[in-house]
Amino acid sequence: MKQLILSYLKRQLANYSLFFLFAGVFAIVFSLYTLPVEPVLYATIICAYIGLIFSLIDFSKYYKRHRQLNDLQKTITLHVDTLPFARDQIEQDYLDLLKRLHDEKVYVVSKADQTQTNLIEYFTLWVHQIKTPIAAMDLLIQSQENEKEHNPELSIELFKIEQYVEMVLQYLRLDHMSSDLLLKKYSLDDLVKQSIRKYAKLFIRKKIRLSLSELNCTVLTDEKWLGFVIEQLLSNAIKYTKEGTISIYMDTKAEQTLVIEDTGIGIELEDLPRVFEKGFTGYNGRSDKKSTGIGLYLCKEIATKLSHKISIQSDVGKGTKVLIDLQLNEIRVE
Repeated sequence: MKQLILSYLKRQLANYSLFFLFAGVFAIVFSLYTLPVEPVLYATIICAYIGLIFSLIDFSKYYKRHRQLNDLQKTITLHVDTLPFARDQIEQDYLDLLKRLHDEKVYVVSKADQTQTNLIEYFTLWVHQIKTPIAAMDLLIQSQENEKEHNPELSIELFKIEQYVEMVLQYLRLDHMSSDLLLKKYSLDDLVKQSIRKYAKLFIRKKIRLSLSELNCTVLTDEKWLGFVIEQLLSNAIKYTKEGTISIYMDTKAEQTLVIEDTGIGIELEDLPRVFEKGFTGYNGRSDKKSTGIGLYLCKEIATKLSHKISIQSDVGKGTKVLIDLQLNEIRVE
C-alpha cells in the first residue's frame, strides 16, 4: 500500500506543484500591492481542503483500477477486452498498443502451434512408415538364420533401430498421453517377463546374468506405457553393464516398489539429481557418444502421468538401482 500511495503522489506531483505555484503567485502579487495576504492564505487552505477530498476520491478510483489490473494478471487467460476502459486519449493509445501486441501474440502462437502440429504429424507418420522396412529386414534376417552368411550382429543392430523408433513415437505421444491411457489391473510378473523376453538377445550377447524374483504384485496401471518404462530401464541396465548381473525384485522396505538393479559402471554422485532432465547425459553419456539423454526423461514423465514415482540410487563402479513406486498417489479410479 505504501508503494501504491507513493506512486499516486508521484503521478499527481505536477498538479500539486501547480496549485502551490498559483497560491504563491497570488501571495506575491497581493504583497507587492500592499494588500492583505490573509485572504489568499484563507482561500489556499479552503482550496487545499477541497483538493484533499477530491484527491482521496481519485485515489480510491486509482486503487480500484490497480486491483482490477492485478486480478487480471492472476487469471488463467488474459483478454484485452477485460481491461478497464480508457479515461483519456493517452490511456486509449496504450490500450490500442496492447490490443495490437495481443493480436500479434495470438498470431505468432497460432502459427507456432500449427507448425508444431504439422511436425508431430509428419514424424508420427514417418515412424509408422519406417516400421515397415524394419519388419521386412527382420524377416529377411530370420530367413537367413540357418544359413552360413547369417550375421547375428545384424539382428541386434536392427533391434536397436526398432527401439530408437519406438522411443521417438513415445516422445511424440507424451503430450497427449492422458487421452491414450487405459488403466487396468495387471500382473507385474507378466509385464516384466514380456520386457525380459524382448531383450533376451542382448542378455545373451553380452553374457549378462538375470536374477528375477517372484514379484507377486498386481498393479493398477497402463500396460503399454509402464511396459515402455521397464523396457527403457532394462535397456539402460544392459547398456552400462559390461559384466555381472541384472536383478529384478520387489523392495522389502517399501510397499509395491519394483527394483531394477545392475552391476554396471554406476552414475557419478553429482549427476544423480539431474539424470531425469531432458537432454542431460552426464559423465557416462559423454563417454558414450550414442547417449541422447531422453530415455530417463521419458521414464520420469510417463511414471508421473501414471501417478507412479521413480528414483535412482547409484555407486560409481558398483552399479545402479532404479526404484519404481507403483502405488497410485493422485489418480482416483471410480
